Amino acid sequence: MSLRILYNSPVVLTFSILATAAYFINQGLGNSLESILVLNPYFDSSSVSSYVSLVGYTLGHADINHLMGNLSFILLLGPIIEEKYGSQRLVFMIIVTAIITGVFNIVFFETGLLGASGIVFMFIILVSFANTTKNGIPLTFILILVLYVGKEFMNSFEQNNVSEFAHIAGGVIGSLFGFMVRKRPKDTANFA
Repeated sequence: MSLRILYNSPVVLTFSILATAAYFINQGLGNSLESILVLNPYFDSSSVSSYVSLVGYTLGHADINHLMGNLSFILLLGPIIEEKYGSQRLVFMIIVTAIITGVFNIVFFETGLLGASGIVFMFIILVSFANTTKNGIPLTFILILVLYVGKEFMNSFEQNNVSEFAHIAGGVIGSLFGFMVRKRPKDTANFA
């Protein structure tokens, strides 16, 4: 019997590869890709790069520790989520989370946005729904919400370079997806 390496979670692995490539290419080009890897707080509706950055900022990272921190969670939790919800739904969830978080950041904050932390928090919340059905609220969801999103809410009162808002938004969006896309008994996951 021969063992081979499997591309077992195509969305998660592709996202991780793209984020890693974006980081190293941007570093190699002297940060010249920042127009698409950083969401500027002053959206220019006449600029194509402004629209690309509404999702592209999730691939950009401030430094290698930021990248590795996000990828650790994405690679740990992502395959479970992709298996439960499917690849197409996961792509949809990632894009929706990125756009909603980006738009809210532009409207309500005067800071840029960079990194996949909102996606990470969506994953953290979504994984708490991994073995649930339509009936009931998982206790794991409540505990994770209190621990992760509650901590970010408390941290939001500190002065730092972290967008706790993106974390909270990712968690809230993950909660909505978790309740909307749960398996019914003897059924597959559907938006309902």
